[in-house]
Amino acid sequence: MTSRGSGDGPLTWNVAGLLADPPGSERVYPIEGIRIDLDDLALASPIEGRVRLQRTNRGILATADVRTTLALECSRCLREIEYPVEVELVEEFLPSVDLTTGQPVADAEEPEALRLTDHHEVELETPVREAIQLAEPIAPLCRPDCPGLCIVCGGRLDEGTHDHPDDDVDPRLEALRAFRADDG
Repeated sequence: MTSRGSGDGPLTWNVAGLLADPPGSERVYPIEGIRIDLDDLALASPIEGRVRLQRTNRGILATADVRTTLALECSRCLREIEYPVEVELVEEFLPSVDLTTGQPVADAEEPEALRLTDHHEVELETPVREAIQLAEPIAPLCRPDCPGLCIVCGGRLDEGTHDHPDDDVDPRLEALRAFRADDG
């Protein structure tokens, strides 16, 4: 796993040196073989990509391109499938501690802004997790023309024939058999 900086998490980089550099300075790191918890989702392959950390006049701009594969289930035929995901995220991290004094930085002006840790680290695990979760399809398909499941036997419609007799009609619905809608 070559994506680690000197932080604790797999997507954490220490940027104390970068904060001391002038605005515009940057560092680029590969992201390789990373696995993170995605709550209800499962990774079929590790997260790969790269992150560019760039010094701004306010903090650090993190730009990451990541790709992975999610282990999902086809919404029509219930087959297990692997769904490729590619996401790009751009996040600005503001300091939480002054680099020279070590004093906490007031965050009242921007309470929702992402912050560097007290050890001057960028932690991208949460933004990467959320970006991958948002990329999950609502109704994943094994293929665009997946026919789904048979409504009678529950078998996959693309496997074998599904000619089921019409004889097994609920007696309460027997009167509807003679009903035909007007074509007119």
